Amino acid sequence: MCGILGITEPINESFFLNNLHKIKHRGPDGYGIWQTSDKTVTFGHRRLSILDLSETGKQPLHYKHLTITFNGEIYNFLEIRTELKLQGYSFTSESDTEVILAAYLHWGTDCFRKFNGMWALGIWDDKNKELILSRDRFGKKPLFYSQLIDGIVFASEMKAMASFLKSVTISKDFHWCKNNKFLYEATDKCLVEGIKRFPAGYYAKVKLKDNKLTLTRFWNTIDEVQPIHLRYEEQVEQFRELLIDACKIRMRSDVPIGTLLSGGLDSSAVFSLMAQIGKNTHNEQRLSNDWQHAFNASFPSTYLDETKYAKQVTEYWHLPLEEVNINQRNRIEKLEEYSTLFEEIYGNNPIPMIETYKAVRKKGIIVTLDGHGADEYLGGYASSAFEAFFDAYQNPSQMKMIFDTYQGMMGQEGKGSLPLEVFKFLGSKMKAKGLGLLQNTPFGGKDQQVPIHSYPHLKKLDSLTSHLYSIFHSSLLPTLLRNFDRYSMIASVETRMPFMDHRLITFAFSLPWTSKLRNGYSKAILRDATKPYMPLSVNTRKPKLGFSSPVTHWMKNEWKSYLLDTVHSQEFKECPLIEPALLKTRIESILSTKNTSHSLGQDVWHYFSTFLWYKTFYRALKKEMPR
Repeated sequence: MCGILGITEPINESFFLNNLHKIKHRGPDGYGIWQTSDKTVTFGHRRLSILDLSETGKQPLHYKHLTITFNGEIYNFLEIRTELKLQGYSFTSESDTEVILAAYLHWGTDCFRKFNGMWALGIWDDKNKELILSRDRFGKKPLFYSQLIDGIVFASEMKAMASFLKSVTISKDFHWCKNNKFLYEATDKCLVEGIKRFPAGYYAKVKLKDNKLTLTRFWNTIDEVQPIHLRYEEQVEQFRELLIDACKIRMRSDVPIGTLLSGGLDSSAVFSLMAQIGKNTHNEQRLSNDWQHAFNASFPSTYLDETKYAKQVTEYWHLPLEEVNINQRNRIEKLEEYSTLFEEIYGNNPIPMIETYKAVRKKGIIVTLDGHGADEYLGGYASSAFEAFFDAYQNPSQMKMIFDTYQGMMGQEGKGSLPLEVFKFLGSKMKAKGLGLLQNTPFGGKDQQVPIHSYPHLKKLDSLTSHLYSIFHSSLLPTLLRNFDRYSMIASVETRMPFMDHRLITFAFSLPWTSKLRNGYSKAILRDATKPYMPLSVNTRKPKLGFSSPVTHWMKNEWKSYLLDTVHSQEFKECPLIEPALLKTRIESILSTKNTSHSLGQDVWHYFSTFLWYKTFYRALKKEMPR
């Protein structure tokens, strides 16, 4: 896990190095810089040492006529390395980085399909005088690029490359991005004009002589989906095997590892499988023995606090739990610094997440295995449950089960349940209206997807799975992956996500909706696959809470003075990206009302973060532009 920067036009080395150091937080353990003999290509790397801590693991790294700067991890590098050795390749390091270059030499761009991991990388092929860029299947690692007059510049973060542009200006897409905060991460749109996001699941080649970047897609999940003809019990067994292996290969590390354990199903499953693997695996090559570190973000006396469930999981395995008391760490004085580092606009305040990862780092833990990703492809959100109505409309008892599942996820199980006759009536109406009824009823969520027949290329999926496919690839998940990359890397911690293993994802999207919602439970196949390894009270827990913060409460209390000072400041009143008077009124209304609803503050915070972005990140870029 590191930070990368590269450019394919002549550049002053000290100027380049100054920009590389802007992403030092991504790699505090050292740096490297390399140029071609004619100075036309420069690669830079900030290192977070995790695999091969020696000098041989440093980057940029060379293998024959190839040079690489790489951010990420290839979890199956040992298997690929063994395969390449049988083909006559030799290695001088113990890193996964060298394996990437040998794999590229052997398989060309087909190597990207062989990798199981997360990556953003640039390879310089000196023999063919071309740059190769690639980003992992789902965009776990960030990659930005910009087309210059005589070359290409690319980097892990915008702050490292903005100074190479002719000027720094607000993107023409800015207001679209601001109004579509859950959509823009999955596009090439950026908040700064002239910078683009490199798409997930693609590679590109750039010939030095013509400076033309050509994108080629190497991964499209829908092309990998195949019907699964297995009994549910067999599906559970296969899912369990895949998840265990996904956790196991992500435990490969030469430094201590841990996990963020919220007490919810997903993080509890990851920690429990880590414990099972650690208990039954001894002296396996590169598998960390120092993994017994669980951290819980605690929100005392708030509805967000799940510490008691996290304790149940660690006590089940007779292991300790480190509590990070977020109530005492709501450090408003760090907000503007974090806004600069975060680079984007979003609705959640980043302090709780960043402070949690900083607490992890202070304990000497550099890698965490976290539970992100499962909700988006297994149906973990309450709003997703109703999508299954399109699949179950001919079966009233299934429709009732879906409604009961929704109530359970909302913490309202048994409250106001509807009789079966209501679902028979609803099913007949849905059939009569061609499955379009939910679009105009309270059952439709804010991010309601249109029926599956509107997406011909997704016809192989049922309605729920089609909806999950959309939020996984186009909205919620790309945004979540971006956010947690920033949160963790600001603290110089690498996050690994077993649920993001492409084998699991392909398998899950091949399953019918009844494997995801079953017997009144969401994520049924995950619950049944992990039931032997965790407390039943956690495995069968239905209410869903996300990793957020009691932002409304904090706005009305600890952060009140800061907010009032800000909204009355001249720079707030003159910010061109917001409506200052309206936002000031909304914030003052929250501060004066007795209502502490979470959504009240979160909705306003999104627009307040726009002001913070302008004040901190954008102004910093402008200030550092060459005069």
